[in-house]
Amino acid sequence: MTPVNAMSLDEVRTVADAVLYEGYLLYPYRASSGKNRSRWQFGVLGPPSAAPACFGEEPDMAMQCLLAPDGSPAAVTVHLRFLQVQMREVQRLEADGSHTPVPELTVAGARLLSWEEAVEQEIVLPELSLAEPADVRRTVPGGEDVEQLTGADGAPAGRIVRRRLPLDVRIRAGAADDDGLLRLSLTVANEHPGTPGSKDEAIRSSLIGAHLILRAHGGEFVSLLEPPERAAAAAARCRQRRCWPVLAGAKGSADTVLGAPIILYDHPEVAEQSPGALFDSTEIDEILTLRVMTMTEEEKAEARATDPRAREIIERCDSMSAADLQQLHGLLRDPYAATAPGPPVPGADLRDAEPPAFDTGGAPWWDPAADASVRPSSDAVVIDGVSVSQGSLVRVHPARRADAQDLFFAGQVARVTAVLSDVDGGTHVALVLVDDPAADMHDWYGRYFYFAPDELEPLPAGTTLENREESSS
Repeated sequence: MTPVNAMSLDEVRTVADAVLYEGYLLYPYRASSGKNRSRWQFGVLGPPSAAPACFGEEPDMAMQCLLAPDGSPAAVTVHLRFLQVQMREVQRLEADGSHTPVPELTVAGARLLSWEEAVEQEIVLPELSLAEPADVRRTVPGGEDVEQLTGADGAPAGRIVRRRLPLDVRIRAGAADDDGLLRLSLTVANEHPGTPGSKDEAIRSSLIGAHLILRAHGGEFVSLLEPPERAAAAAARCRQRRCWPVLAGAKGSADTVLGAPIILYDHPEVAEQSPGALFDSTEIDEILTLRVMTMTEEEKAEARATDPRAREIIERCDSMSAADLQQLHGLLRDPYAATAPGPPVPGADLRDAEPPAFDTGGAPWWDPAADASVRPSSDAVVIDGVSVSQGSLVRVHPARRADAQDLFFAGQVARVTAVLSDVDGGTHVALVLVDDPAADMHDWYGRYFYFAPDELEPLPAGTTLENREESSS
């Protein structure tokens, strides 16, 4: 079994943070933005007794995964991570020494807003034996913190009061034999005892972005996405509820599982080109960064005052150079150029074994010059022994069901406008329907229908638009 060290667990936490903070801040990262007023999206475990008007989330989540024991006593370390909502209230100091809550306050040139923040929480249950079930309850304390504010002259000007409600969490774990493997079941439940009466109260009593990190002792986890043949049936019997387990950590390792409220692939990782979090999982860094750069100075000032993490985003985007932006274009890799398998090299970074990038002749992959060898207007594909290219007539037989609209095209004759290839090596044929009254217009402005070669039947040589009905269908 591949050993897990603190460094690899920190790497898993880095990936998990993308889940933890998904939706924490949404563009344009300002308190006045409507999107930011309902920003908690995934992994919300709401209070079980919330009033219907609260629109509270369900209070629990559950997952099952497989562990292949190695003969020693099997156990797991459970890390439950989530955000606890914290209310930040700005208060102005009055002449009589009292404090008045205000929506915003400017102190020493800095603008401060009353807003919601979040505190990271991690509950660790070490070495839970899988020989018997576990039922653990934990309380995350609430609290109130006060930060005094002073003006440029050093005189008191107000204060910031931060308040958190206590949270009660129950974690249940158990294991059962399944075809020689251990099927591990975990349930996490919010057991907040109160009855929130509003949406704001419910969210303050919730676990936000809740997810699990499991570390195995005495065995290795089995991939549920690509299980080995001997584990396929057991993997199919695993059930998930609002939480999906995938292998995490370095590629090739199997001692860590990430149970996330969104479906990921095995061994997820943060792109090396990403300079920092934008709080939008599976984010497109370049587009979001450019969007931040379009904000006015007034909007940026409000974003900085909204949240320290929003301030970090604004300052990072403002300081990026042209070279930094170009790096965000990413890297195009050939998925079929896998390196030859071989024994792992001790101390080697498994990411070094990724397929090499496409040879684009020195041109950036997004530059049209990188596609100089591709000519969709003259490229062809062979279908049933017939070369099909621009101008060919084909009959459409939709089979992939990518779009329900495709079914309306079954049996119709179409004219090929281009043959294209994607970066995964797939071939797509662009068509216009010959009986479509708007076919010429669609062709003029490039609105085509795309089908795979195995969904097309070439019409016999010599078929024209006039005699096509005589062709076999």
